[in-house]
Amino acid sequence: MKKILSIVLFLFQFLGLFSQTYLPESKGEIISHSYYTLSYIEDHEQAEWVYYKLTHDMFETSVERTDNFRNDPLVSTGSSSPNDYYKSGYDRGHLAPAGDMKKNRQVMSESFYMSNISPQNPSFNRGGWRKIESLVRDWAHNGEIHVVTGGVLRNGLNKIGNNRVSVPLYFYKIIFDSNKNKMIGFLTPNQKLASSVESYVYSVDYIESFTGIDFFPGLDDELEDRLESQKQLNQWSFNITSNPSSSPVSFTSSSQCLGLAKSTGNRCRNLTKNENGYCYAHQSQSPDYKPPKKSDYVGRCNATTKSGTRCKRNAASGSRYCWQHG
Repeated sequence: MKKILSIVLFLFQFLGLFSQTYLPESKGEIISHSYYTLSYIEDHEQAEWVYYKLTHDMFETSVERTDNFRNDPLVSTGSSSPNDYYKSGYDRGHLAPAGDMKKNRQVMSESFYMSNISPQNPSFNRGGWRKIESLVRDWAHNGEIHVVTGGVLRNGLNKIGNNRVSVPLYFYKIIFDSNKNKMIGFLTPNQKLASSVESYVYSVDYIESFTGIDFFPGLDDELEDRLESQKQLNQWSFNITSNPSSSPVSFTSSSQCLGLAKSTGNRCRNLTKNENGYCYAHQSQSPDYKPPKKSDYVGRCNATTKSGTRCKRNAASGSRYCWQHG
């Protein structure tokens, strides 16, 4: 397999289709979009890996998120659907981040194909995973790096939606700086990270054994062996300095609701100041939502309105919420 892949990569380079390529080994269907390539695994309805080259001009633009999650028309067997995630409790987590795909509006839009999405715990997607994504952009600020990322796919995973999308227990991200010949890999649980992101750095050799994927078969064998056997923590900075888009997630100002509209399955267009990121109409979709309990409470409704302020109605009998928010 490795010999065949090496021949294919050589032909790509010879024909000029790629100036240099580092595609991993694949067990799935290879799908190429404008700025990223993936290997789609039908049994898990997601990519086993997504590969892309990242430079500062990919993200230092004013292109805004499109949030147009949709099926990937290039997947021959059909990709997962946005509806698979409805009321699942999981975020539609990007593998190639939208924040890395700001080259132009088309590239941004392609990042929302469901083939580039995997179920992620909200506290992970908006916390530790986001921090790692921000680090990667910072590392690409003054150079060129190659990124491979995905969920660890194996038998026995929980499934969501009609398409039976697997929920990975772990995610990985591997970064190769081809100019400085250095490499680093992250392997994280799909949950809120309890430690700093540096704690989740592993050698690429270890991540390969954990995932069963050979990530850089196109590299010179001696260089591959040397880079993949080491952690190389001291060669990478973990202080985000140059990327203004890497600030922590905050909902103190108005942000688009994270909920899904029941009628369309698309992301809600309401703006909200609620700390959990969900507007008044979609609080029940928040992973932390707990249905109100019956009580003897008498007084003002405890719900938050569309404008982000507390409701001024009186609570209904036996509840802490009014007739509209109960």
